[in-house]
Amino acid sequence: MTMTLNVAATASGTTYRVGSEVGPLRQVILHRPGREMMRLTPSNKDDLLFDDVLWVSQAQWEHDRFAQVLRDRDIEVLYLEELLAETLENLSARRHVLDRVLDERIFGLGAIDALRNHADNLDGAALASVLIAGITKGELLEQIVEPDSVALGTMRTDDFVLAPLPNHLFTRDTSCWIYDGVAINSMRKVARMRETVNYEAIYRWHPRFADGGQHVWSTGSDEGAATVEGGDVLVIGNGAVLVGLSERTSPQGVERLAGRLFAEGSAEHVIALEMPKARAFMHLDTVMTMVDQGSFTKYAGLGMLPSLSIRPGRTPKELSVTRHPAEDMHGVIAGALGLADIRILTTPQDSHAAEREQWDDACNTLAVAPGVVVGYERNVATNTYLRSNGIEVLEVPGTELGRGRGGPRCMSCPTIREEI
Repeated sequence: MTMTLNVAATASGTTYRVGSEVGPLRQVILHRPGREMMRLTPSNKDDLLFDDVLWVSQAQWEHDRFAQVLRDRDIEVLYLEELLAETLENLSARRHVLDRVLDERIFGLGAIDALRNHADNLDGAALASVLIAGITKGELLEQIVEPDSVALGTMRTDDFVLAPLPNHLFTRDTSCWIYDGVAINSMRKVARMRETVNYEAIYRWHPRFADGGQHVWSTGSDEGAATVEGGDVLVIGNGAVLVGLSERTSPQGVERLAGRLFAEGSAEHVIALEMPKARAFMHLDTVMTMVDQGSFTKYAGLGMLPSLSIRPGRTPKELSVTRHPAEDMHGVIAGALGLADIRILTTPQDSHAAEREQWDDACNTLAVAPGVVVGYERNVATNTYLRSNGIEVLEVPGTELGRGRGGPRCMSCPTIREEI
C-alpha cells in the first residue's frame, strides 16, 4: 500500500502530526498537578486510581522541572487547564461540556438547575478549575443558596458533588495523536471518564485546534465500551502502530481505531500485543517504550507476548488479521518497521530490582529526539544501562509524581513531532 501523507493544519499554519515515537518533539500538552491532588486521601485514593497521596507542592516542583527540561529542548509546552479555560469561553464548548457533565440522572431533579445556573455564571478559568478539581457540597453552598434537593440533602458537607480528576496528570491516555489525527479516548475506569469530555471540547473549539483539518480517530465518550487509552498506543512509524491489549484497551477499540486509520490511508499496519490484565502492566508504555528508530526499552518481567497483525481487509468494513505466537513478538515489530530486527534494551538485574524499577516507571521514557529520552532520576540502573547503549537520558525528579504510577511518557501528550 502507498501511504498518503496527510497533515492537520490550523488557520495559523500550525501543522499537528505525530508520525513516530522518537522524531524531534516540538509541542506537547502537560497538566501541572493542582487542587485536584489535594482531594486525594487514604480513603479515596483507590477509587481515584492512585496508590498513595502526594505531597502536592513537591509534585508541582517536580513537574515544573520536567516542563523546563522540555523547554530547554525548544519544545513548546501547553497546559491542559489553560487550554480548557480558554475553550470554555466559547458558549458552544461550554454547553457541550455542561450538557455531558451535569446530568439530571446523576445530580437529581432538585439540584440540576441550581448547579447549571452556577456553572453558567463562572468564567472559563473558574469553570475549568471546578471541572478538574471537583467541588464539595460545602464549597458549593458557600456560593449558592441550597436548593430543595434530596440528593444534596443526603450528602455530608465534605462529600463531592463533582469528583476531582487527579488522573488528568497523565495527559497521554485520554488524548493521543496518531499520524495526522487525534484519538479522543473512551476511558475504561469510571474515575477517568469525565476527562474525555474536557478533551472533546478542546479539540473541537479551542482556536489552536479548531478547523485544523485533523482526522478524529475516536470521538471520546461516544465510543462507549470500545476503549483505547493512549498509554497503550505507540506510533512506531513506517505506517505502523503498536497497541497493547491491556486491562484498559479493548479489542473492540483497537479494531475500530485500525479501521479508521486504514480508511484514511494514515496507517497500513496495526500490531496488537496481548498483555497481562494486571495493574503492574496497566498500559504498554509502563513496560515498553521506543528510544530510537530501532530500539525499545523493555521490562524483563514482560516476557514475549502473542501478537495480532491487523491490516486492511477486502472492503472498508473488513480487517485482515494474522495471529503470531509469543516468540515472534520482536520479529513482528521489526517487520512492521521494515527492519531485520529490533534492539531490545532490558536492564540486567535480578527480578526484585527489575520489579522495583518497573514500578517506578523505568521503562516509561519520553523520547524528545532519536536516542534522547526523559526518565525519572530514581531509576539509576536503567538510566545507566541505557547510557551504556548510546541512549542519552535527561533525568527529572519523580519522588512524588511517581506515586501516581506514571512516568514522563504518561504525563505528556505530543501534538507535533518532526518527521525522521
